[in-house]
Amino acid sequence: MSEHPRVGGEQRGQSRTVINVDRAIVAYDERPILRGVSLKVTAGEVVAVLGANGSGKSTLIRAVLGLVPLSRGSVELFGTPLRRFRQWARLGYVPQRLGAGGGVPATVAEVVGSGRLARRGFLRPPGAADRTAVASALRAVGLADRAGDPVATLSGGQQQRTLIARALAGQPELLILDEPTAGVDAASQEAFAGALRHFVADGGTVLLVAHELGPLAPLISRAVVVAQGEIVHNGAVPEPAGHHAGAGHDHVHPHGPEELPGLCIE
Repeated sequence: MSEHPRVGGEQRGQSRTVINVDRAIVAYDERPILRGVSLKVTAGEVVAVLGANGSGKSTLIRAVLGLVPLSRGSVELFGTPLRRFRQWARLGYVPQRLGAGGGVPATVAEVVGSGRLARRGFLRPPGAADRTAVASALRAVGLADRAGDPVATLSGGQQQRTLIARALAGQPELLILDEPTAGVDAASQEAFAGALRHFVADGGTVLLVAHELGPLAPLISRAVVVAQGEIVHNGAVPEPAGHHAGAGHDHVHPHGPEELPGLCIE
């Protein structure tokens, strides 16, 4: 899955800044969630954002995507201020575990194919390149044999793999993932780790939130630990990694009444 257009002559893998968060502050109802956080991610890195529930790690991801407003500070993607960024085909996003079918009787291939919309546009019908990208993404997550099945018939782990394949089908340069393996089976975690390994080998950049790393641990080039809305560690994965990165820790994400619509405040 290497058909990535270059913008301004840039090549994937160069040491350029892909994400730049500068002194970001996010508050809900005057309650601070992020407290002046700064973070840079350069091309080719795999950066894991770790932290306990309520630390602010998922809010940081959503601030990068523009899904929550900043009270202060700024975010840039590929050197462009977020408010002016329009090159969404360069970015793939996998949200926290959600029903991939959303109640719609769609097949696995149809859901994965929706990941091509940012690249081809809504009005143009799928072409050969789109079909090739979808097939490649399904193979990457081990779901090629389920392409024609309704998403509703898949297990939770397989539905999460479908969301990951949807992001990969768009052939992005940057993947942003919010707890992609939380609560899914071991086979799906291994399949995701394999897909991510190929993506990174092709020069992709990854920013992911994790409560545990499990089979993803060998892929991580840098860990950022968030506590009480601040970055308290930025470097190698802490040793011992702690409960938030332990392979044996089973994490179920809480969803409380303070959430914004469709967003989990953490």
